[in-house]
Amino acid sequence: MSPGGTGPTTLAQLGEFALIAEMVRDLPAADDVLVGPGDDGAVLAVGGSVVVSTDVLVEGVHFRRDWSGPGEIGRKAVAVNVADVEAMGARPQGVVVGFSAPGDTEVRWTLDLATGLRSECATAGVSLLGGDTTRGQQVTLSVTALGTLDGRDPVRRDGARPGDVLAVAGRLGWAAAGLLVLTRGFRSPRAVVDVQRVPDVPYGQGAVAARAGATSMVDVSDGLLADLGHVARASGVTIDVETSLLEIGEPLQTVGSATRVDPLLLVLTGGEDHALVATFPVGRVPAGWTTIGAVDDAGPDGAGVLVDGSPFAGVPGFDHFRPGARR
Repeated sequence: MSPGGTGPTTLAQLGEFALIAEMVRDLPAADDVLVGPGDDGAVLAVGGSVVVSTDVLVEGVHFRRDWSGPGEIGRKAVAVNVADVEAMGARPQGVVVGFSAPGDTEVRWTLDLATGLRSECATAGVSLLGGDTTRGQQVTLSVTALGTLDGRDPVRRDGARPGDVLAVAGRLGWAAAGLLVLTRGFRSPRAVVDVQRVPDVPYGQGAVAARAGATSMVDVSDGLLADLGHVARASGVTIDVETSLLEIGEPLQTVGSATRVDPLLLVLTGGEDHALVATFPVGRVPAGWTTIGAVDDAGPDGAGVLVDGSPFAGVPGFDHFRPGARR
């Protein structure tokens, strides 16, 4: 395991249980973690209802090792899962991680990934509760995140009401811009590439929105319009996004100019930012959130999403099973 080569250098040489011991060594535990890694299961103290969410990250689909370092991959695995708990209006508490990799994977690489997991857990304010490891054909991470509602009701997708306003916390389009840059063989602007590698989740804003009276909420994983479409259909409403209210930062404009892709398209349809988008009663949008649209009754064609009052003609976002789909 040492850089000098005096110990095992691959997972096959190290073995499963030695790997687990290394990955959980000296893990910090919050007061609500009653039993952490090392037993058949973790025990987490919770008050009231628990939110549970799982995401799987697969090498070649959600990340590439030539684009992201192991620490960044570990951080991303935590971030995308905790964002789902935030989107329910919950306070994230812990994550459980399943890890699969080929036997010839370097030990140092794997431990750097574990460092990334720990780092993002610290940033998100959650505990790494444990998990499982196994051999596989490619690197795969399955993360389950848990959080508590602290006695509140969950903020679901089906609560948006006509008359509500639409607001966002976090960035939109940056991860898509980073992906656009990387697929063309470049590594700048660094700001958007960094967000593609590790989402900049607005931690804590899910509970802020819930306390402010959010009527619906979702995290932007597949694209703003695609994810708002889920909310609109579940709620039976029309959601109208006002493009003049959307922020298109300088890095997005730079990428747009270099690639001849409209940066507004990145904001509307680009996924993997994991910003939070919610609907609120008028006058209830909290600090840290920016109004970007409004909710109205469903139109003649049914519930859906409009852009500046008109239907959007393009593909609204990402779908894993659409032909040719690739992150």
